[in-house]
Amino acid sequence: MNEQIEGLLKDAALARRAGQGDDAKRLWSEAVALARAAGERKALIRGLLGLAQAERDAGKFAEAITPSEEAVELCRAEGDALLLAHSVRHLGDVYRHTGEIKKAEASYAEAVGIYRRERGTSALELANALRPMALLKEKLGEREVARKLWEEAREFYRAAGVQAGVEEAERHLQEDAVR
Repeated sequence: MNEQIEGLLKDAALARRAGQGDDAKRLWSEAVALARAAGERKALIRGLLGLAQAERDAGKFAEAITPSEEAVELCRAEGDALLLAHSVRHLGDVYRHTGEIKKAEASYAEAVGIYRRERGTSALELANALRPMALLKEKLGEREVARKLWEEAREFYRAAGVQAGVEEAERHLQEDAVR
């Protein structure tokens, strides 16, 4: 990968972690432009995902749709199943936040399906895909489905050693039991 593009992607991620959203967005935009011009598809995907994340961080979910959808389409052409699952999951988040419930549901189902099929899937990746699907099912009033998803997510978070994920799942399970 082009060193300049790689540097921009790394700097953008660092800026995001430092809470410098505008800088991160600018750097990801520059990386996207350079990657597009250089025909660096993987770098373009990473840049588009970062750009979409910057929009999501700013609460601009509608603006995150275009880069998210483009990243997913590029992933489909690239043939990297885990990157596709990651991208589709984030697209599902964008759809969920913009009220496109059917599209969100389809995206989450696709991401979970890919993660379940792929040998290289980590417990954390699967837990992170099950979590938003559970949130969506709760919102739709599908309590039994949501409960099963939270139980499964809790076990994967436990296996990944992510206590915050375990605790979130347990809170949702307890809230459901009270209803």
